[in-house]
Amino acid sequence: MGANQEQKEQQAVDESDNTESLKKTLSEINDKYVRLYAEFENYKKFTAKNKEDQLKYANESLMRDLLTVIDHLELALQHSSNKEVSDSLAEGIELTLKELKTVLEKYGLISINALGKPFDPTVHHAMSQIESDVEENTVVSEFRKGYMLKDRVVRAALVGIAKKQTLHEGSAPNKTQNQPL
Repeated sequence: MGANQEQKEQQAVDESDNTESLKKTLSEINDKYVRLYAEFENYKKFTAKNKEDQLKYANESLMRDLLTVIDHLELALQHSSNKEVSDSLAEGIELTLKELKTVLEKYGLISINALGKPFDPTVHHAMSQIESDVEENTVVSEFRKGYMLKDRVVRAALVGIAKKQTLHEGSAPNKTQNQPL
């Protein structure tokens, strides 16, 4: 009977080892499953955001191309407004420009108001520095309007920004310069 008892004990040890091994394998498989599920959920969120962005900004290239039309209409309006003969032409261009801007605004195009605002490199592109008595790095001239499509910059505004005025000969001496005694 002693051998039979030993066999039973050995079977119990083997079953215990087998159970522990199965628990460990199950735990590893469960861990892999949880990680894979989390990765899949992240992937679903990522693709949903990409799809949303594609739909939201689908017209961006169209908007960018139409901006040159706006620029040309604005230039024509500036040049024609100086002549009496072209009053009706200027009025027609102005109405056309207004209608075009209204349609583009309907689809999310927003003009960037630059004049008098602090320089912001995310929406402005500095073309020059202009001596001025206004606060430094303030936009003092706008060479070309900038536009945004919803919350994305389609075209940065081309601007001139203020810089401190430098003193010229004949003006009051600069306090930081050395004066002869």
